[in-house]
Amino acid sequence: MPDRPTSTPEPALESHPAPGHTPTTDLATALLSPEGGGGAELRGHVPEAPVGVVLVLHGGAERSHEPVRWRRLAVVRMLPFATALQHAADGRLAVLRLKYRVRGWNGLEQDPVHDARWALERIRRVLPGVPVALVGHSMGGRVALQLAAEPDVAAVAALAPWVEDDARQPRSDVPVLLMHGSGDRMTDPRRTAVIARRWEESGADVTHLRVPGEKHAMLRHASYWHRTVTDFVTGALLGR
Repeated sequence: MPDRPTSTPEPALESHPAPGHTPTTDLATALLSPEGGGGAELRGHVPEAPVGVVLVLHGGAERSHEPVRWRRLAVVRMLPFATALQHAADGRLAVLRLKYRVRGWNGLEQDPVHDARWALERIRRVLPGVPVALVGHSMGGRVALQLAAEPDVAAVAALAPWVEDDARQPRSDVPVLLMHGSGDRMTDPRRTAVIARRWEESGADVTHLRVPGEKHAMLRHASYWHRTVTDFVTGALLGR
């Protein structure tokens, strides 16, 4: 699941603490403060009174302690999903992108899981009881599947996920979207199909979509990925 640097700029839609920039609300300040993350950070759109939160999780590498930068391709790849979700939510959802401290999963260290738990704890503290949808790609999909049974997690979308035995089946009332391109050579669509079948047989609410000819980067049918995830998340959190 390697990625590479890119010079794609940050979108103007997001609010985040930065030199000379003040978040628009106290809620945004509380959610997006980098304090306590140890290098993990949240950026995104925070309306005044969100009824739900989307936590977007990027991909990474199997092993690496290299610090993650916001301009890394794996991070930037999730921008269109966040933007589509923000537009579709009509100001009702906070859409937050998490940047991990380091690029790698790193075996038993499970670094991105540690960072995602920090983000979830921040969300629960600032917005207690507000439902959270996890949207993760590649290694981020593995993170989302491991945290699927966490309190307040109300929906999980795992895109081209890195599927291992550490995935935790969600509660029966938590819908799960699994999407994988048939041409993916970075993560295995067959493993995604196996976990989808296993969870369906156990009573989980699973939608499994195979995207013909699509590769790991989700670029060939990009609008389909964005639209499907947006419809799934707004359906789960806003009842659409």
